[in-house]
Amino acid sequence: MKILLLSLYLLVTAVRFALDWLNLRHRQQADQSLPPAFDDQIDADRLKRSDAYALAGDRLGLVEDAGGVVLTLLFLFGGLLPWYDRLVSGWVDSPIAQGLLFFGLLLLVQLLIGMPFSLYRNFVLEARFGFNRMSFRLWCSDLLKSLLVGGILFLIMAGGALWLVYTAPQSWWLWVWGFWAGMSLFLLYLSPYLIEPLFFKFTPLAKPELEDGVRELLDAAGVQAGKVLQVDASRRSGHSNAYFTGIGKVKRVVLFDTLMEQLEDRELLAVLAHELGHWRCGHLRQRLIKSQLVALFSCYLAFIFLKSGILPAWLGLEQLSFAGQVLLLGWLASLVGFFWTPVSSWWSRRQERQADQFAINLVGSGRELATGLVKLARENLSNLFPHPLYVAIYYSHPPLVERVLWLEKRTPQPPRQKA
Repeated sequence: MKILLLSLYLLVTAVRFALDWLNLRHRQQADQSLPPAFDDQIDADRLKRSDAYALAGDRLGLVEDAGGVVLTLLFLFGGLLPWYDRLVSGWVDSPIAQGLLFFGLLLLVQLLIGMPFSLYRNFVLEARFGFNRMSFRLWCSDLLKSLLVGGILFLIMAGGALWLVYTAPQSWWLWVWGFWAGMSLFLLYLSPYLIEPLFFKFTPLAKPELEDGVRELLDAAGVQAGKVLQVDASRRSGHSNAYFTGIGKVKRVVLFDTLMEQLEDRELLAVLAHELGHWRCGHLRQRLIKSQLVALFSCYLAFIFLKSGILPAWLGLEQLSFAGQVLLLGWLASLVGFFWTPVSSWWSRRQERQADQFAINLVGSGRELATGLVKLARENLSNLFPHPLYVAIYYSHPPLVERVLWLEKRTPQPPRQKA
């Protein structure tokens, strides 16, 4: 079984790297001709910068992924897992403390390994292309806050789950799922007031006329939001976005200040109409339900496998702690998840198309959304020529060129002038 698992992992890894290489080669060899909608926004120089930005990101990602593969092979198949498991078990007696220490140290090592990549990505790669606006002091501040928030949530979520496992050994899968589901909903309420303000400053929109337009759009869509705010995202990056946050009465609309700089008001409202489409079409509710059903099914499968006691033998081991077996299950789930990715991506692209159609119906045209997306692609140096197979497996949104053409076809054309 160990050889089979190793072969499966190497196969999935090879396919992933092959897809990355295929997408990279396709972008370099593609006929880089764009539809008329892009003519005034993206020229040959901008395309070259976009290709260079994507290439730099791909190279960094490949190095990071290759390092992860090597560490995974050493840890799971090179004998480090049983050594680490025995080491942690010898430090503390409590099984709950053992589990927290087991995962906590691994998360800390993962953080330390990822720090050089994060520093390089922000202060070299992103800075080279004019996106990084973050000082090293702010980066350190965000890191410390993330450690604080992440540490508290880890102790609550992991500690609570481990306590339930040893308190209700015959039904812990249901209790753990219920606990995690309840915490997830609670965090949707808590995050806008306690967590997000730790990292960003939220203020009322600086343009009253834009807020009036947003309010009118919300009323037309039948969506109630408590506040319409802008966030100082420009302190960290030149990238832009808009999103909804919260749930129930704490829903709020958040616009990046960079987005407000890059788009005209009518284009920004069209982008917001697309986000409203996700809400009105029930996509957020569907995603929440789907994620909870997957979590419930995963907890039950974990219960079955852990109760059977067969997992250590799959790696050729005589024994493995509960935490070690959970880690192995998580790794196996990531392999299975790769084969589910194309289905999830297809479903997401379908929802994005529905949200685009909702935006067209709400604002009366697809032109503003199309021009807004083109401008965002220009400002963010987006990849306009992905490989179709890469799109089918990984893309949560339709490719931009295809999406803009689709929007333009649904835009009323001005009447021809009579001679």
